[in-house]
Amino acid sequence: MRWTCKLISMLGRIRELKKATSAFLTLNKIRFGSLRTINPVDRDFGFNLGTPIDRYYIENFIREHSHLIQGEVLEVGEDSYTSKYALEEHRLTVLNVVDKPGCLKGDLENGNGIPENAFDCVIMTQTLPFIYDVKSAVFHVHKLLKPGGHLLATNPCISQISRFDMDRWGDYWRFTPLSIRRLLENYFQKDNIQIESHGNSLSSTCFIQGIPSEKLSLRELDHADKDYPVTITSLAQKV
Repeated sequence: MRWTCKLISMLGRIRELKKATSAFLTLNKIRFGSLRTINPVDRDFGFNLGTPIDRYYIENFIREHSHLIQGEVLEVGEDSYTSKYALEEHRLTVLNVVDKPGCLKGDLENGNGIPENAFDCVIMTQTLPFIYDVKSAVFHVHKLLKPGGHLLATNPCISQISRFDMDRWGDYWRFTPLSIRRLLENYFQKDNIQIESHGNSLSSTCFIQGIPSEKLSLRELDHADKDYPVTITSLAQKV
């Protein structure tokens, strides 16, 4: 019994030694290079250098579901994704919280100006972080859709603060796949919701630094690590 205890103790010490050695070797390999600075490479998400990492994931998501962009379509904020990816016949409405020529003025938070059962597809990219009452916003997005209509939405998980939005109307939230699912399940049926996360430790680090997607390979961008999501995509259908 005594020898058994000694053997177990010795094996435990060997495991701890291996662990410490592995940690030392890993730390010794780290080289910060030009990233050893308190300033990001680009403070504007990488827009000044190329395509931001999150835009790579957003565009892939919209492209994958472009067949749903048809009929009466509403895009929140601007028409960039509808104009680029719509393949089917459609009539576009752009929703904006402020008065802009050619836009529908409406507020997703309080419901002012929001029509009911009006759209076959709603595209809402990176919008919820800038609305304090997100539950109310999702309620009004659901209200916008016709029965059978689809919501295509994206939201950030790992991300810097958007200073432009913070200084104007506020930047309040970042999300996880679970929090987005819980929000949508308040109004959409569970079986009609698809949530995916996109990103990994490398792409999230690059995104925080403002390093554009062009600096990473497709393999590096497309590897999904559920613990380091940059972007969360949501597809939901109204019954």
